[in-house]
Amino acid sequence: MIDYPERLNLAQTPTPFYPLDRLSEQLGGPRIWIKRDDLTGAATSGNKIRKLEFLLAEALANGCDTLITSGGVQSNHCRSVALLGAQLGLKVHLLLRADIEPKPVGNLLLDHLAGATISHYSLDEYRSLDKLFAQWQEHYASLGSKAYSIPTGGSNGTGMWGYIAAAEELTKDFKRNGILPQAIVHATGSAGTQAGLMLGCQLHQVNTQVKAYAVCDNAAYFTRKVRRDLEQWQSQYSPETDISALIADTCDDYVGPAYGVADQEVFDCIKQVAALEGILLDPVYTGKAFFGMMEDIKKGKFSGGQGKDIVFLHTGGLFGLFAQQHHLGY
Repeated sequence: MIDYPERLNLAQTPTPFYPLDRLSEQLGGPRIWIKRDDLTGAATSGNKIRKLEFLLAEALANGCDTLITSGGVQSNHCRSVALLGAQLGLKVHLLLRADIEPKPVGNLLLDHLAGATISHYSLDEYRSLDKLFAQWQEHYASLGSKAYSIPTGGSNGTGMWGYIAAAEELTKDFKRNGILPQAIVHATGSAGTQAGLMLGCQLHQVNTQVKAYAVCDNAAYFTRKVRRDLEQWQSQYSPETDISALIADTCDDYVGPAYGVADQEVFDCIKQVAALEGILLDPVYTGKAFFGMMEDIKKGKFSGGQGKDIVFLHTGGLFGLFAQQHHLGY
């Protein structure tokens, strides 16, 4: 038994798990299953809410009344923190990256509706993010408040527990359906889900590859970031756990022009999957990862044939789609 730290009961779990048979037949490769972590609740907060169950428990245990976190203007993580902060009666301050103040659409609209305080910073200013966190923590301390800082994406040793627990949930999905997938595929941006799944599969003895598709940066970055998160988790929670065999497997072939910017073929993929399977992807995270997975299936990078299964972990991101609907041609 794994001894989990204190957590809040915020996510609607277990999330649905089922095959995408029409798409699998069309591609002619392995059978694709989907884990619907876009349906975890809190306005479809996706993978972030699993991490925040542990992070916000830590914030409350430390007597904090304010949450500070950071991300891009269309950050699913920031929107999740804003909504869950409102649910728990905590003040939320978001440090958002943008060179010009954007229109309140998509996730940013929900940030405003949830009553979050929002500070916009240019890309240059955002490079000093640690200083910005420290500055605002000092500001709230001067007001008699106590702020809890959550890193971008909720990705650190504490947040990793969300996907250690999700890996345990997946083992039950696999057993119930009589499968052992060759890979669990997902989008990675801040690497916390990636690190948590990798460690979770080891701790729960799931002999399955964790294959991440980068939506920003390159594979070398994710190798370093996953290693840092794993080492932080090990130092904080379980020094005796051997993490030496855990090496990130990240594909950076489908990042596209930039973070948050997708090629037209990703939008075509989003439309195809929605029409064929009723699954909604977004152009920032899941659309890029799903497109990359489909392309690699076509290239034969996943072995096909009867009894071969892969699982796509749908990490959410619906509202980011609304901010870029003009690319869909409707």
